[in-house]
Amino acid sequence: MIGAAAFESLAETLRASRSFAAKQDIGLATARLGLSGASAVPVGDDCAVIPDGDGYSLLAIEGFMNEFVAADPWFAGWCGVMVNISDIAAMGGRPLAVVDALWADGAQGASPVLAGMQAASERFGVPIVGGHTNLRTDRAQLAVAILGRARRLLTSFDAKPGERLIAAIDLRGRYREPFANWEAATEAPAERLRGDLEILPAIAEAGLARAAKDISQGGIVGTAAMLAECSGVGIAIDLASVPWPDGAPLERWLLTFPSFGFLLSVTPGNTAEVIARFTRRGIAAADIGAVTAGALVTIAEGKHIATIWDVAKAPLLGCGPGARA
Repeated sequence: MIGAAAFESLAETLRASRSFAAKQDIGLATARLGLSGASAVPVGDDCAVIPDGDGYSLLAIEGFMNEFVAADPWFAGWCGVMVNISDIAAMGGRPLAVVDALWADGAQGASPVLAGMQAASERFGVPIVGGHTNLRTDRAQLAVAILGRARRLLTSFDAKPGERLIAAIDLRGRYREPFANWEAATEAPAERLRGDLEILPAIAEAGLARAAKDISQGGIVGTAAMLAECSGVGIAIDLASVPWPDGAPLERWLLTFPSFGFLLSVTPGNTAEVIARFTRRGIAAADIGAVTAGALVTIAEGKHIATIWDVAKAPLLGCGPGARA
């Protein structure tokens, strides 16, 4: 149990996290580009979606902080591939290929980033098919984009009040210090990594869920806030139910970016089956709270409850139902 003072301190830490501020940057871009209006599939999801025959083409891109690329270039290259693959999976898709844009101060600066990308490409079985390289800059900078395809979508816009919030996270890892990255993939066998990613499209195609989101730099709470905004709902998280590795401080864990981590909004009748599909593969999965009417994202532990974000008052992405009206 958490005492009242410790609980309020935790809530304030979450509210003040730079992860929330970083997600609000997306809202500035979508508004300036006019991307928050109505479209065939609303903008603001883990991937851009293009209807394509009997399914959907999925496009995503990730850029990486300069300090991360400088401090851990091999892992930055690995993440360039891995996090894009997670975005495709979060939407019920399967990855097809990636391209990269890499700047570096000479071949020596580029080498570990490229090695990390190559290692992830081979392990996940997703080819790197092109990109752009400039070896005449003063620092390493990286962006990676991906193409995938889905037969049936999971989206950020289909969570409904009355559903349950499922968190599925691979806890078989460790922190990749000094950043808040929970690294559970670099030593995992290829067969396991590829099989784990197949869980999400299989759930979508079986009709077990319609809404999901990749747990990203916002951590569990920040990702829940983005899901809530896009779907026009509230989310109430029960901290006691959150999958949580031994020894990790809760404050840090709730803002952690895991190698494999997803939130799914699931009808009560499907929660047991969805959880079982993850746990059968050794991935921790649990019902961690409720999808509610309204716009509040809250956390609770015992008798303590705190509002972390009101997405109606302070949108993160600018892509909720109000922005599409």
